[in-house]
Amino acid sequence: MTVNRRGVSRRNLLLGSAALGTAASMPGGLFRPYVSRAADRPLIPHGLQSGDVSLNSGVVWARTDRPAQALIEWSTEESFRNPTALPVLDALPESDYTVKLLVEDLPAGQDIFYRVRFRDLAETSIVGEAQTGHFRTAPAGARDITFVWSGDTAGQGWGIDPDHGGMLTYASMARHQPDFFIHSGDTIYADGPIVAEKATPDGGVWRSLVLEEKTKVAETLGEFRANYKYNLMDEHVRALNAAVPMFAQWDDHEVTNNWYPGYRLDAKDEYTVKPVSLLAARAARAFHEYMPIATTLAEPQRIYRKIAYGPSLDVFFLDMRTYRGPNTDNDQAEPGPETVFLGHEQMTWLKRELTASKATWKVIAADMPLGVIVWNDGTNKRGSEAIANGVEGKPLGRELEIANLLSFIKHSGVTNTVWFTADVHYTAAHHYDPNRAAFQDFLPFWEFVSGPLHSGTFGPNDLDPTFGPEVRYAKAPAEGQTNLPPSAGLQFFGLVRIDGRTEQMTVSLRDRVDAELWSVTLDPVRA
Repeated sequence: MTVNRRGVSRRNLLLGSAALGTAASMPGGLFRPYVSRAADRPLIPHGLQSGDVSLNSGVVWARTDRPAQALIEWSTEESFRNPTALPVLDALPESDYTVKLLVEDLPAGQDIFYRVRFRDLAETSIVGEAQTGHFRTAPAGARDITFVWSGDTAGQGWGIDPDHGGMLTYASMARHQPDFFIHSGDTIYADGPIVAEKATPDGGVWRSLVLEEKTKVAETLGEFRANYKYNLMDEHVRALNAAVPMFAQWDDHEVTNNWYPGYRLDAKDEYTVKPVSLLAARAARAFHEYMPIATTLAEPQRIYRKIAYGPSLDVFFLDMRTYRGPNTDNDQAEPGPETVFLGHEQMTWLKRELTASKATWKVIAADMPLGVIVWNDGTNKRGSEAIANGVEGKPLGRELEIANLLSFIKHSGVTNTVWFTADVHYTAAHHYDPNRAAFQDFLPFWEFVSGPLHSGTFGPNDLDPTFGPEVRYAKAPAEGQTNLPPSAGLQFFGLVRIDGRTEQMTVSLRDRVDAELWSVTLDPVRA
């Protein structure tokens, strides 16, 4: 893997990244002093991550640069007095030297500090410097909760340009010290090569850090892995990861644009591997290796899941990509293989978990919006990539599955559902109401859209009227402007606060420099 940009060498970049960690050589436990040759120490070049934090558990992730053993400890004290040692993990080439561990039996509602260092497997006396991370477990009782969400990282060729501050939206999210960050998908752009220089619409030049594997579309497992390593080269991404747990899901660009199972890339000359199912298998492996997601540790490759974050909040993560049928005109009158979007197994799980939830708020984290029209062929406005089909009137195609879900939520007495999503590269607040809808058998609800984190800005898209959406706020490029760079300022994230006393949920839409654009406070419905 090679890094090239105006004399920036791979070794200097890795050493600089490793220096971000906190060196520690503590007496006792796994962190006793070792004999070590500094130049030969295993590095932690891509920082630490945590994720899928619940009442008494959380995932810890790290990566080193050689065969080594991960030595991990945690403590409720930043000083690491009386730390708890965790099982030693082997980092091997088969996992690209990544390791992750589900840490269990943690105290609820506590700040958890963890630290990681690696011991060389060839020379066990050589141990690298430690890096430290932090997350907060879910509360057992009433407590204020804060989280952020967004999606779409390093898309459309807009890479890490230090002259433009790198991925600044990540720094803006970190300022709020959220309990967690929902990455709503397009965590990478495996189909989006990064080159050293790219013209901006204002006549300037965007100069990106470059990895050799990232200069083409990803086809091999190594190239998919390199996409994740590329994003972790950014200092703001690493800083947020070390301080805030990430709850991740995927969409299409983790594999290739607008993919679905069985799709082939015969018409795309840039691909030598044509079956998307093969690409998706490699992409899924890289995703689970590099994302601090817990499902791999219990059920390999599953992405949909529920994370319970105390009595006020359950978060339901959907996978709108893996189980869908083909992208068609999406106008079928009856359910069938072509109308499947979530799929039977995932839909059964979602209904069961929503009904069983005792949390006040049920956040549905979707990787695509419900009522926004996303064309499969954007140039000619044909076919559906998402759910909405642009046809007025009763639900058709994939809308049939969503109509069934919305009706189930109403008749099962499930209250306080709120949808959070990204994908369309602008920010918006949509209110859905049966009184405005062609299909009326559902309760009113909100859908909030945010993104991109660091990609080209597009939109706004048209809305489909089937479920009665109304735009309460939207910010996107001016008419005629597309693929604006991050420096244009139209990069977005959302901030959510749940009041521990009233359980009111306040949602604010914010931009790259953390300016609040719009907000609303929602009162929970009481049974």
